Amino acid sequence: MADMSEEILLKKHKKKMAREDVIFTIFNTTFLILFAVVTLYPVLNTLAYSFNDGNDAVRGGIYLWPRKLSWDNYDEILFRRKGIRVGAKITVYRTVLGTITSLAANALLSFILSRKKFLFKSSLSLFWVITMYATGGLIPTMILFKYLHLTDSFWVYVIPGMVSAFNVMVMRTYMNGIPDSLEESAQLEGAGYMRVFWSIITPLCKPVYATIALFVAVYHWNAWFDAMLYNRLSPEYTTLQFELRKLLDSVSASTGGQQSGTAVTESAANKLTPTTVRAAASIATMAPIIALYPFLQRYFVTGLTIGGVKE
Repeated sequence: MADMSEEILLKKHKKKMAREDVIFTIFNTTFLILFAVVTLYPVLNTLAYSFNDGNDAVRGGIYLWPRKLSWDNYDEILFRRKGIRVGAKITVYRTVLGTITSLAANALLSFILSRKKFLFKSSLSLFWVITMYATGGLIPTMILFKYLHLTDSFWVYVIPGMVSAFNVMVMRTYMNGIPDSLEESAQLEGAGYMRVFWSIITPLCKPVYATIALFVAVYHWNAWFDAMLYNRLSPEYTTLQFELRKLLDSVSASTGGQQSGTAVTESAANKLTPTTVRAAASIATMAPIIALYPFLQRYFVTGLTIGGVKE
């Protein structure tokens, strides 16, 4: 009799747990769907505006689908302006070269600072941390770059950003978590520091390398302020973001009745508005990064969390 009562109670408990699991699943699924809609809606709305006719978009009321389909915004951005094509090429070059050089420099510095036998690791770490909070200022930086012959050149995009104190600290912390026994075993076999770095540290640091590479690539892809400061008079070194900013300014000027030498082409002047051009520019600039992220996503969370926590 007691066994039957326990069995009945067990069945009731299982039914109760099953009911609670169903309720949780429903609420969890509903919340995730609503969260996805809220997250994706701005992107989808921007995409709809980018494919909509400019004059029609002024009326508003566009949500997830263009009301009057038009390719004029992308035609103006991608094909009608030579400066944007040149800027896209320079941006790709600086993103690839800047990411590679920055990753190599930061990795080597982090490896040096993570060695327990390195005498000045604490002093250098403190020095780089101070640079995160105190800088020389804009004018001294411009004067320095001028004397180093970095202005009006492509290398102003690459050399100043090769070393980042934040990236060095993250990578150094990650390397500190690698067991010393691996390095000691390699040194017993006759391996030098460069061999240890290349054959042991680098394969184990793929997560943090991928994380830092994504940070640096996004920075270089979105940068425009350095092009305006240092290469404003050198159109052959312009960048994509700077050209898109000039395009948006010219569209705003043309729609306001202020024609200038940088205004949009006459055939598109009456079809483009700042809203649609801004939307098309946003989609065009975010697409490459969105395409790159899935390849690095599996390393991203691991590299960031392990590299940012010290036991």
